[in-house]
Amino acid sequence: MPFSTIDLIVFSVWILFMMGFGLWISRGKQATTQDYFLASRSLPWWAVGGSLIASNISAEQFIGMSGSGYVVGIAFASYELMAAATLLLVAKYFLPVFLSKGITTMPQFLEMRFDKTVRTGLAIFWVLLFVFVNITSVLYLGGLALQTIMGIPLFLGVIGLALFASTFSIAGGLKAVVWTDVIQVVVLLLGGLLASFMVLQELGGSFWGGLATLYERAPEKFDLILDKAHSEYINLPGISVLIGGMWIANLYYWGNNQYIIQRALAARNLKEAQLGTAFAALLKLVIPLIVVIPGIAAFVLQADIQKPDEAYPWVLSNYVTTGFKGLAVAALIAAIGSSLSSMVNSASTIFTLDIYKSLVRQTNPDVPESHLVRVGKVSAALALVIGILVAPLLGNLDQAFQYIQEYTGFISPGVVAVFLLGMFWKRTTAQAARWAVGLAIPLSAGFKFLCPTLPFLDRMGFCFLLLTGMMVMISRWGKADPVDRSIQLDGRAFDTDSRFNLIALATLGILAVLYTLFW
Repeated sequence: MPFSTIDLIVFSVWILFMMGFGLWISRGKQATTQDYFLASRSLPWWAVGGSLIASNISAEQFIGMSGSGYVVGIAFASYELMAAATLLLVAKYFLPVFLSKGITTMPQFLEMRFDKTVRTGLAIFWVLLFVFVNITSVLYLGGLALQTIMGIPLFLGVIGLALFASTFSIAGGLKAVVWTDVIQVVVLLLGGLLASFMVLQELGGSFWGGLATLYERAPEKFDLILDKAHSEYINLPGISVLIGGMWIANLYYWGNNQYIIQRALAARNLKEAQLGTAFAALLKLVIPLIVVIPGIAAFVLQADIQKPDEAYPWVLSNYVTTGFKGLAVAALIAAIGSSLSSMVNSASTIFTLDIYKSLVRQTNPDVPESHLVRVGKVSAALALVIGILVAPLLGNLDQAFQYIQEYTGFISPGVVAVFLLGMFWKRTTAQAARWAVGLAIPLSAGFKFLCPTLPFLDRMGFCFLLLTGMMVMISRWGKADPVDRSIQLDGRAFDTDSRFNLIALATLGILAVLYTLFW
């Protein structure tokens, strides 16, 4: 089914509208780093929640998770389902600590709790990760989708996506990113559900009928927990999904990852940040219908594709009807644009405030805020340029989602260990944190090459346990910090209001039902 003139009009109108809206939002002056990087700390709960989902759901979910759904099935939905539970933990136990410190970046918190060396080391790791893994993979997957659906050459699609994201990630800072996210998340959810609904209707005459048909024709794709004999066990190692390394991946992503947590840091207050995060957890439960089901449908329909990551574009091309296809592709581009702008903004935030500012204040302690904002804009543009150049080199990937998860997992065990012990164990020392940061990547790489058959989620779990044990020993028997920088909070710091508690109970109840039904 070709991309018709009507589809092209719908798609073009949406793109032009969002670019115009982004530029309009960006028209105000961002005089300080608080304005540019934290939207003046003015976000209400619904903007926090909507922006969290829009920033998270991108090409790696639409394209990558549909590809993984094509190969494995709903087991990959565990990334989304376990994320819902993780968001509740982050809201209740992490946000009170972060917001009490008034921080702008995750590395800044590490300097407050430990020392400058820990801050700088992880800041460099994060910038490299954002640019060479996150931004480049999203650009590649988005370019692949445009090539498959609209026939646009991959490199031109990558350039177009970067230009689209730049209109609301460079000039306007986080304020423009978040308020465009709020609009784009609506189209993202509606357009994504539309694609799933249409392919399921084709399969079974209705949404529920289509789901029943999928289950009837491919029951092996509906196991949330994989058996050890499954060919994809190395990627989703059975019960470890519930009690092992999946928690490390999710705690890192939702609790310590700058481009995600930055939305909560920009909330009006703690209660708004917690409620917005709980709202995002509830929305997370819908995402598997959008990003995994189309991949399973492509498998059942015996899609004529060369690689799994072409499953979602194949569904859009063949089963979404004229007019609606433009909206569905607009939803995909909305997701890509939101995530790209978030990653770019956060990479520039860390580079500017945690690396550049630390260097220049040695010679100029009073560096103007306006200068830092300009540096943030230049570094954001540079991150996109690097992404454009590197993205086409990812063309040999089979399942891009796995690439992102695995190589992010080289750093996440160390980061989670440092943050958890730093926040909740007062005796943790800076020396222990430095060792964990320094050994995280070599330890993960060693496991990968010495134990190639070990599932990477299990590897993350083992690395986390080893690094945590090492930090405990160094903190207990090593040299104590000259100054006590431990976190001091009163007994009521982790209390939550009734609205948060209600959403949390509903979310956990739905998760319990799903895992009971599809164990």
